[in-house]
Amino acid sequence: MLMQKNYQFTVRVYYEDTDAGGIVYYANYLKFFERGRTEWLRAMNINQSEFLEQNFAFVVTNVVMKNVASAKLDDLLVISSTITLLKRASLVFEQQIVNQQAQLLCRATIKVASVNNINGKPCAIPSTILGALQRVI
Repeated sequence: MLMQKNYQFTVRVYYEDTDAGGIVYYANYLKFFERGRTEWLRAMNINQSEFLEQNFAFVVTNVVMKNVASAKLDDLLVISSTITLLKRASLVFEQQIVNQQAQLLCRATIKVASVNNINGKPCAIPSTILGALQRVI
């Protein structure tokens, strides 16, 4: 399967994502970014539920996020994700969210570490996953 360097995932803004005024609550952008990363892995046939069975997980260790404009109820958002750094036990994503008019709403740099679920300590990314990620950067 040929994967693109910049993966895009589309999501609709639902009422539950907004405040009483129909504006997306800022913390929900983090949920949208998580969905974008998860769906990219899924598109590479990498299933996070299988990680848990192997006592392995990705955890977010750092987020730098800039909110530029507000998403609103019923907006169709495109979450773009690019891996900018891949190491043995961590990776860094550059992600952004734009609306249906291609207006930038939010961008973030998110560092994700590979951890052993039993002891909570960093561990190497399994070779099958690392290989798949190396093919897209």
